[in-house]
Parts: sequence; C-alpha cells; structure tokens
Amino acid sequence: MASNDKAHKIVQQMMGQDAFSQWLGIQIEHMEPGHCRLSMAIRPEMCNGFGIAHGGITFSLADSALAFASNSRGRHALSLDTSIAHLSPLRPGQTITAYTKEIHLSSKIGMYHVFILDDADQQVAVFKGTVYRKSQDW
Repeated sequence: MASNDKAHKIVQQMMGQDAFSQWLGIQIEHMEPGHCRLSMAIRPEMCNGFGIAHGGITFSLADSALAFASNSRGRHALSLDTSIAHLSPLRPGQTITAYTKEIHLSSKIGMYHVFILDDADQQVAVFKGTVYRKSQDW
C-alpha cells in the first residue's frame, strides 16, 4: 500500500472513532505521512463569556492535527508534551485551519509544530507537540 494511501486509511480510522473531533466539526483537508491540514468553523457554543472562542477550541484542533500527523506514519503515537500560544481572538462564524510541520522524527520520538490560521490566513495560534512512538503498528 502506498504511504499516502496508508496515511489516509489510518487517519480515517482514527477520525471514525473520535467523537470529539467529529463534534468539533473537523474536516480533513489534506493528509500525507507526517503532515496534515485540518479545518473547522467556530460555533457560538465554542465561545467563552467574552464572546470569543475558548482557548481549548484551538488547542483541540491542534491536538487532533498532532495526533493525525504523528500516527499517519504507521505507528501508534501518543502525546508526551504539548503547548500553545494564542496570538489573536476568534469569533463565531470564522473558519480556522491547522497545518502541521514535522520537526523531528526518530524511532521513539516525534516533534511537531501546528500553525493555526484564520479565514484571512492570519496566524492566530502556534502549537508545539512531542509524541512517543510505540512499536505497535496500525
């Protein structure tokens, strides 16, 4: 099976069992081993008391992007460390997109940056994630 086909199959399997990513309304825009592009719309029920998206919303999109990108290599990967910097507020009706960049990959560790952009292609958050790559294959 070609690596892109395998990556798609793994991520579709993950997404099919991921009720939270489905609730968020995440759409898989692009998938290849070690990289993905996801998008989702900000809905009113995702906002805090200030009328802006709760920080957990962008974190959750980035965390899903990390999971999909790191597992798409064909081995089970689990997050070890994650962090996010929020750069701009988001409001209901906006669409955000997460792009992953694989920074480092070894037999046991993967490091990724996830860039979150709004619908005007302005960067609104930067997420960093480190995963542990188990020996178990998908």
